[in-house]
Amino acid sequence: MGRERTDPSVIRSVAVTAEDVVTAVESRHQRDERVVLRVTPPFSGRMRARLHVPASTAGRDADAESGAVHIDPTALVDASAPAYPRPAETEDELRADPDAEYTVDRHHERHQRALAAWRDRLTDHVVDEVTLDTAGGPVTVEVSVLG
Repeated sequence: MGRERTDPSVIRSVAVTAEDVVTAVESRHQRDERVVLRVTPPFSGRMRARLHVPASTAGRDADAESGAVHIDPTALVDASAPAYPRPAETEDELRADPDAEYTVDRHHERHQRALAAWRDRLTDHVVDEVTLDTAGGPVTVEVSVLG
């Protein structure tokens, strides 16, 4: 493989689905998982980033050895992105609503609606560019959202 195919500095843009961004950000909030968007060699000017949960085998990072680049999903949304709704917050809102009696089912329904609204709004906050951390140093690339 030539340098241009293994060197991530040749990347000019990264395409990622809106669903993958939302799923990765949500996974980090819900389960504190180290979910990333991954770009794998061979590299070219336009690349596709895919949802990935890195695995460590016997203390070694297989992705680092392969040359894959990981993108922190939170780096793909701007600072004005809506906060992730927490169950305690939706419970407080429901209990404060004078027109609704608190029940576990109502709380669950309200929280599910809050999550759906958050997912819909998050995709409006995907950034136009992101800086990739690579072995050769930072590389700033355009971000294209698919779907």
